[in-house]
Amino acid sequence: MAQQVKLKAQKRTVIGRNAIKKIKKEGLVPGVIYGSQTAPMALQVEGRELTNVLAHASSEHVLVELEIADGSQSTNRLALIQEVQHHPLKRQLLHVDFHAVSATEKITSEVPIEAFGEALGVRTFGGLLEYSLRSLEVECFPQDLPDIVRIDVTNLNIGESLHVHDIPLPPGVEALTDADLTVASVVASRVGEEVVETAESPAAPEVITEKKGEAKPETPQSK
Repeated sequence: MAQQVKLKAQKRTVIGRNAIKKIKKEGLVPGVIYGSQTAPMALQVEGRELTNVLAHASSEHVLVELEIADGSQSTNRLALIQEVQHHPLKRQLLHVDFHAVSATEKITSEVPIEAFGEALGVRTFGGLLEYSLRSLEVECFPQDLPDIVRIDVTNLNIGESLHVHDIPLPPGVEALTDADLTVASVVASRVGEEVVETAESPAAPEVITEKKGEAKPETPQSK
């Protein structure tokens, strides 16, 4: 289940490029909250606090309780961090989108997949564990949203796979991703296959061909 964390925010009344540059210099990150049948609201949050929340999360889709200050008033809103924009080089936070949710309404979200255990085909036969899916789309109430979905690959042998329908999910959580899709599989090591082929393949006999224009040696004839 997702750990619900608290995050302070302020309603942003001044909008525009210059205003955004100013709040960034103050260590604030501009953002917006939308959804749950409410009009979008421009916000600003402390960059350090947001960084701390993301650093302790399994993904950027984090359930937070926003305490939004608007002058002398404040309101609490349950929201999912929907998208975080980073600077491509400096990795600093540029913008954050919050999706307001209701505790009584189901939401859809992407949850990261993490494998645990060493697959039988890897530890015994030198195979490779390959991922086909890194996240799972699920539907549930906000309070039931898992941080991460873990799959046990210990018994997977070479040529075997785990599919979406094999993943055990917490009560109240339903997978929306196609149940027949492959999540992870163990395949034979390609390097090992190449070595075997080289060792077992017989060497081709050397064929010596006559060079064009090269004279044939004379054969001595009996007199």
